[in-house]
Amino acid sequence: MSEVKDTQEHPKVEIAVENFGPIAEANIDLRPLTVFVGPSNTGKTYFATLVYALHGIFEGFLRVPLPMLFKSSYRMFSKSHNNPTDAAAALVSTDEEVPEIINKLLAKHRRFKFLDLPKRIRELAQKTIKDSEISQNNLDTELRRCFGFHNISELIRGTQDQNSEMRMFINVSEEKQDLWALNIAATNTDVVIDGTINEDMILLDENSWLSEEDGLNFEELMEISPEIFPGLTVNNRNRYYLPAARSGIMQSYQVIASSVMANASRAGLEQIEIPTLSGLIVDFIQQIILYEESKSSESKIAKLSKTLESDVIGEQIISTPSQNRYPVFLYQPSDNSEGVRLSQSSSMVSELAPLVLLLRSGIKPGDTLIIEEPEAHLHPGAQADMAVILARLVRAGVKVIITTHSDWLLQEIGNLILEGLIDEETDEQPSWLRPEEVGAWHFQKDEPVKEITFHSNKGFSPKDYEDVAEGLYNRSVNLQQKYEKLKG
Repeated sequence: MSEVKDTQEHPKVEIAVENFGPIAEANIDLRPLTVFVGPSNTGKTYFATLVYALHGIFEGFLRVPLPMLFKSSYRMFSKSHNNPTDAAAALVSTDEEVPEIINKLLAKHRRFKFLDLPKRIRELAQKTIKDSEISQNNLDTELRRCFGFHNISELIRGTQDQNSEMRMFINVSEEKQDLWALNIAATNTDVVIDGTINEDMILLDENSWLSEEDGLNFEELMEISPEIFPGLTVNNRNRYYLPAARSGIMQSYQVIASSVMANASRAGLEQIEIPTLSGLIVDFIQQIILYEESKSSESKIAKLSKTLESDVIGEQIISTPSQNRYPVFLYQPSDNSEGVRLSQSSSMVSELAPLVLLLRSGIKPGDTLIIEEPEAHLHPGAQADMAVILARLVRAGVKVIITTHSDWLLQEIGNLILEGLIDEETDEQPSWLRPEEVGAWHFQKDEPVKEITFHSNKGFSPKDYEDVAEGLYNRSVNLQQKYEKLKG
C-alpha cells in the first residue's frame, strides 16, 4: 500500500436538517469523499451550499470554534515577525496567560485540554456557539450571502405555512470524543440557536508536541493545534466551490467583472439596480480574477493539474495578463503554438479549466473542495478518469464533496474502493479509496435523504438508477418484439 495516510485527519462533521429548502429531512456525516446523487431539484445543491456556508462560519470545523475576529487579530500579529517561533515567543511576552499554557505543555505525561486554554479564549469559543446574538448574526449573514436570499426564512420548506419550522443540527466530534455541537431552529419570524462545547475535550496528547531535546517545538505545535495559537498557524483550512455554471462563467467572467466595475463607478451618479449574484458565484469569480499560480508547483496536488490536462483534457491550460488586469485563460492544443480562448474551445475544456487552475493556485491538504457535477460535458471515459482525479485529491488530504447524476462516475468510485480493499501496491499517484472514506447519499423529492450502501459486486447503485435501467431494457425488449412481429 502507498505511504500516503489511509485516512484524513479531520474531525467528523455531522450535519442534519429538517424542512430545509427542498429537503424534507437529511442527516449526513461528511467523509473524505462525500457524494450527493438523485433527481434534479431534490436539494443536492442546497446541502452542498449549506456545507460551504457553515465551513466559512466555523473556519473549517476546527476542534475549537473560535471567532474569525479573534483569529484575524492573531494573524495580523504574527505577520510582524519573521518566523512562527519568533512570533510565538513575542506572544508569550505580551500575553500573561500564555506562559501558563507553555508550562502545561512542557509538563510530561500530561494531556492538554480545552480547560487548559486561557479563560478569554474559552469564553470567546463559548460565545461563538452559545451567544444567540453572535451566532445568529454569523449564521444569518453567511447563509444569506451564499444562497443569495434576503432572509433566512426563505430557506424554510413550505414558507406559505406560517407554522413551518426549519431545524439544523451540527455536531463535530472525533473517534473517541465529542467536540462541540450547535442546534438551530428557524421560523418565519424568529431564529433560536443553542450550542455546547465539550470542556473536557483533549486537544493534544501527552508528549506529542515535544522535540527530541524535550523542548517545546513551536512550529510543530502550531501545525497540529491551531486552537492554541490560531493566528500563527499556516495550516488554516480553506473552502472552494466549483458551481454548475462554471463553464459559462469561465467564458464570460471578463465581461461580468467589467460590467460590475462600470456599474459601481456610476452608482453615485444615477440609480442603477444592479442584479446580485450568490456568494458562491462571487467567490468563484473572485478566485478567477485574482488567480495566481502557487510557488509549490511540485506538490502532489499541483502535479494533479498536469495529470488532469494530459489524461482528461488532452491539452494545456495557460494564463496570460490582459490590459484590463484580469488574467486571460487559454488552452493550447499540441498542434497549435498559440493559445485559443476558452470561448472558442469545447465545453469540456471550459468545464475543467477551473479545476486545473485551482489545483495550481494553492489548494492544500485539509481544505474542502465542493464540485457540482464534475462529469458535466465529459465523455463516459473522461468521467471515469475524473473519478480517479477525485480519489487522488482525497489521498492528498483534500476533503471532497460532489453532486452528480453520473452512473459512470459512481461505478469507477466503486472500482477504486475495490482497489483499496485488494491492498495491492499502487502507482506514484495513488487513487485507491476505503469504504469508510466514501459516503454516498440519495436525495429524493419529499423523502428523507438516505445513505447508499456500498456493495462489492455492484458498488453504489441508487434505486432510481436501477429503475431507469430496467425500464429502458423492458422498453427495448417490448419494441424489439413488436418489430419482429411486424416483420412477420
